[in-house]
Amino acid sequence: MSAEHPAVQIVRDFLAASMAPDPVLAATFMAEGVKITFTGKREMADPQAITAFNGGRYKWVKKKLGQFDWMDRGDSVVVYANGTLYGEWPDGRSFAGNRYLDRYEVRAGKITHMDVWNDSAEWILTPAIAQSA
Repeated sequence: MSAEHPAVQIVRDFLAASMAPDPVLAATFMAEGVKITFTGKREMADPQAITAFNGGRYKWVKKKLGQFDWMDRGDSVVVYANGTLYGEWPDGRSFAGNRYLDRYEVRAGKITHMDVWNDSAEWILTPAIAQSA
């Protein structure tokens, strides 16, 4: 499906603000009471919690945006975003090629639900996996 859907642009704008990082601006793209779940069932209250979590896991991290797919569900639009993460671990080692997949639900111009999956936990547990990526 075309990436021209307005919900895709909302997700793109959210991601740009998140990577700045500007959690205050990122929050403007999210509905009150947004449900955010990261890998491992980690629930986040808001973009500030995401920034804090990422600050503990990475020295810095960015997304190399890949494909965006969307589907209209009548009362909402679901947007999938994939690509790879790159950045630096807290010990200063750089990384790239760390796959991610995000799923967003957008209603009335705001993100109401966000699920995040990536390879970071696996790479932290078994660094050799990242060497072959």
